Amino acid sequence: MIQNKGAYGLLFCELHSFASDYSMLKPLLIGLALLGGCTQVSQPADISGIWINQAAIETAAQGRPLLKSLQANGNNLEWHVDTRTGQAHASSAFEVDEGQLLPKAPNAWTVDHNGYSRDELHLNDQQLLQLPRKDLPGQVFQRPHPPALAGAQWGSTFRQELNSAYMGGLWKILKGQGAGGTVVFNADGNLSGLGKNDRYELCLGGDCATQGAGNDTLYLGKGDVGDSWIFVRYGNTLGIFQAINHSRPDEIPQLSPGPRQWLLEKQ
Repeated sequence: MIQNKGAYGLLFCELHSFASDYSMLKPLLIGLALLGGCTQVSQPADISGIWINQAAIETAAQGRPLLKSLQANGNNLEWHVDTRTGQAHASSAFEVDEGQLLPKAPNAWTVDHNGYSRDELHLNDQQLLQLPRKDLPGQVFQRPHPPALAGAQWGSTFRQELNSAYMGGLWKILKGQGAGGTVVFNADGNLSGLGKNDRYELCLGGDCATQGAGNDTLYLGKGDVGDSWIFVRYGNTLGIFQAINHSRPDEIPQLSPGPRQWLLEKQ
């Protein structure tokens, strides 16, 4: 008597897909079908790769203040997960927190951050859920579109997606140097049309946010030379102001808005 019905069921499936049109195999196929039906072995979900805080990007892209938009959608901006090595890295605006990825249940994992804290991640369809903790709210992450480049640095995928959504498109200079011209902020941090500057970087949190006393700030520069500026985003308008430092040279900068240098309008 044949005992392994499941194996014969799988063999039937393979033979049927390969040679169902050959009449000489039909008696064999019928016999195998009686021993066991076609079975499919479900594969465990793989959450490896990069997941970004898309909700924070979408909130900011509505033309709202940047730091408030980020803070309203949780601390972490990006997850890097590698199920093969059992490692997971959570990137905030100012640090990367490494943890050990451990399976907990189907579509559920825990991330142990060296015993200091623990996160729980759940896969829900196309979303990666970071469950709330006592000290942190829950967050929702999605795969970036288009997919992240292989070997991307931690946090860089979120930043480029944010740059594209928040600063992308053509901006017209309404007031300031170059009035009437257009400005382009590229997703990779390159810039054209805004004076001599060819690079920019939005402040997403950390020291630059503290120094700005809650104001949104960005870096504008050419080559390795540049300065911090304060900006105000309201809908499709963007005002860029000189940053006045009220601290002594040996103190941490404390910046406040000075004269407006440019007023831009998104086209």
